[in-house]
Order: sequence, then structure tokens, then C-alpha cells
Amino acid sequence: MSKFIVGLTGGIGSGKTTVTDIFQQLGIDIIDADIAARIVVEPGSSALQAISNRFGTDYIDHQGQLNRAKLRSKIFTIDEDKTWLNNLLHPLIRQEILRQISQAKSHYCILVAPLLLENKLDKLVNRVLVVDVDEATQVSRTIARDPSSAEEVKRIIASQMPREQRLSLADDVINNHNISLEQLHIQVSNLDKQYQALLSNLSSTE
Repeated sequence: MSKFIVGLTGGIGSGKTTVTDIFQQLGIDIIDADIAARIVVEPGSSALQAISNRFGTDYIDHQGQLNRAKLRSKIFTIDEDKTWLNNLLHPLIRQEILRQISQAKSHYCILVAPLLLENKLDKLVNRVLVVDVDEATQVSRTIARDPSSAEEVKRIIASQMPREQRLSLADDVINNHNISLEQLHIQVSNLDKQYQALLSNLSSTE
């Protein structure tokens, strides 16, 4: 089990996946909150059954999988449904994340979660790392990769923690605005060395 956990977050389109991939290339184990969220609603799970009971079987596709897009549009407009779903899934996701952390083999591991701070998952980590870009970059990157309109992306940005607040809660920041992949690699490599040093200091005091 990794003794040191770095929570990686950032707004939509900030480049979290690219940064995570670089850490993984350095041999760091990655725990992805989005993957944990999919695991807890796999076909046959109690959570999927509870969702079907509340919203109807038409929220489950013909392969027995959760229709995420349909559910997302449903809870986006009805706060009561969103609260119910969060109360159901958040404890299960947290439990799955802790299970994966317990199996991590690298000296430290990365917990990547778009809503790390909003969902209080930062309480599970030793440091918070924010991948930061400006809003215009978030919008342009997201509409380039997803079939979303600029208005939809801006609505998602507005539903997330404000950029300034997210940065104020960060221990470390990666500036991913208008830089080359090589420059991004350098930032990640420097952070990796910093985390290895912090872990070494932590071990020496035990």
C-alpha cells in the first residue's frame, strides 16, 4: 500500500488525463475516481438496482449498463434526484477508492478526481495537485474532443468549483496553459522528485 497519496484535480478540459498518463509512465499507480464510479454501478450491483427502482428500467440499456447520459440530464435539472444519487453513490465510490489505494504498489500513488475538492475526497490525500488552465482553454479543448457546445461546457464549468477557489486549496499547481508536451513532462518530473523527497522525509521520521 502507498503511504503517500496525491490528489490530482482540475476543471473540465484542463489536461488531467495527460498529466496522469505522464505520472503513470514514471511508474506511479493511478486510482481514477471516475473508474471507481463506474465499478460501483456495474451490472448486477445493488447501486444499479437502486437507480433502476427509483428512476425506471429505461435508465438501464439493453446490455444492462447504466445510461449515464440520460441519468446526467435527469439529475442536472432536479436537485432532489441529484442529492439522492450522491447519497447513494458517494460512500460506495469512496469505499472502492480506498480498496484500490490499499492495493497500490508504487511509493506514492495518484488519486485523480475531477470533483476531488467538491466531494471532500481531499480528506483521503496528503497533497492536492491542481492542473490549471484558463476558461477559454477549457472550452476550446472540451468541444474539440467531445460533441458538446460551448454553452454546455460553460454550464459544466459553472457547476464546478471556481478556478480561484480551487487554486487556493492546492498544495501544488501544474500550469497547463499554452505549453508544449515537453514542458508539461518537466513539470510532472519535478513534482515526482518532490513527492519522492517528501515520502523519504516522512519515512525517516517514523
